Amino acid sequence: MESQRGDGGPVDLDDTGLEALAPEPLLTRDYETRPALVYERLRQRHGPVAPVDLLGVPAWLVLGYRESLQVLQDDDGWPKGLENWRARSEGRVPADWPLGPSLEVNHILIQGGAGYRPLRTAWDVALKPFQDPRHPQAKRLKAAVTAYADELITLVGQGGKAGVADLSAQFSRPLPLMVASHLLGFPGSQGDDALMDMWRVLDAGPDAEAALERLLATLAELAALKLEKPGDDFPSYLLAAHPDLSLDHLARELFMLLGMTSDHVGILISNTVVEVLSGEGSVRASLSAGMVRETMNRVVMRKPPLVNFVPRFAARDTSLGNYVIRAGDPVWVSPGAAHADPLFADHVASGTAISTRAHLSWGAGPRQCPARELASAVASAGVGRLFERFDYLDLALPADQLPWRSSPFMRGLRSLPVHYELASAPPQRPWAEEPAPGAAEDVLPDPSARQRSSLWRYLTGLIRGGR
Repeated sequence: MESQRGDGGPVDLDDTGLEALAPEPLLTRDYETRPALVYERLRQRHGPVAPVDLLGVPAWLVLGYRESLQVLQDDDGWPKGLENWRARSEGRVPADWPLGPSLEVNHILIQGGAGYRPLRTAWDVALKPFQDPRHPQAKRLKAAVTAYADELITLVGQGGKAGVADLSAQFSRPLPLMVASHLLGFPGSQGDDALMDMWRVLDAGPDAEAALERLLATLAELAALKLEKPGDDFPSYLLAAHPDLSLDHLARELFMLLGMTSDHVGILISNTVVEVLSGEGSVRASLSAGMVRETMNRVVMRKPPLVNFVPRFAARDTSLGNYVIRAGDPVWVSPGAAHADPLFADHVASGTAISTRAHLSWGAGPRQCPARELASAVASAGVGRLFERFDYLDLALPADQLPWRSSPFMRGLRSLPVHYELASAPPQRPWAEEPAPGAAEDVLPDPSARQRSSLWRYLTGLIRGGR
């Protein structure tokens, strides 16, 4: 077959079936340590679309920026929904496939078909109070982020006014989980055990399966509580906007918000901190000038937390890159690879004060991330407070020696060791000057309840272990 290249020249299309191409494994040691080199090797060998093996299951990986947009912006030609996966329907996806559990929990990121549009509309309605800065809930959310950040930083300070800390374990990862608990409306500190289970699920350790079962049961109990007694929180708003949601379905949506928001935001916070500490002096100066969001935008272009999106599927035989993608083939768009595509990277000006918003870190098209503003607000508030509370922060390892953890979806730091010195007097919280209704009094749970929670015992143990 013959098609056209972007420059108008012809290109011969390979219509060999995906399985017959003997795709090479993607998730190797090389990918964990240097994914950019793996993406580039695949690009050189196959062009903008490459056949890969994902832990025993073949799939197409989209490496090109233009091809990524082509897939993301055409929801009809490249739908989501596992029911569109031909190999799965034919029983050729192993029952014990390691990625199966994360894709089988059918929620807004996975769902296809007619049910998606009303669900997405309900999500947009339910998130609006938290994403519209004029809304009291958005002000309370900002107060919560600052209060939780102060809690965590104060806990770090129990190890000494100056010292060494792991900002990933002690700040970047717990902060968004605590904020997510606030969004879900867990009573008091009851959400802390769920947060620890979410952590176990995200780390995919030996106890991940049991943790997932406990977490979904806890979220189902929370969903039932919100149905009986609605509050000013995300699950109550989602139920009001979509009354037909079953409790099981609502629990799956809460799982998605808790998992994706927390891990994505935690990685974004850590990566932004590394960008500031390893960059030139002008980078940190830009934080003082109120350009935290701009620094974060540069980070998501160079090191997007979500490196590969969940799969879509070809609705019909379609040419993409140098190959013909057969109907029902799984297609994974990789923003991590697309941002390195010369078509995109060579046109990103490095010397300008404001960087492009044409990146794909939040997706593109009709299924662009519904919580992108929420995630950005939480991350920027957390990063801002961190640099307000410390007089001195520096990496305890060279930037190129920091340990990374990779998964088929996310890429973030395993740890972020820093030398620190706390400021003598904490700056006044922004909401102390102009509190939103209920901002200060309801943000933090009872201190004694917090100290009894599994999350707080874990964080306290890190302080004691570091002494």
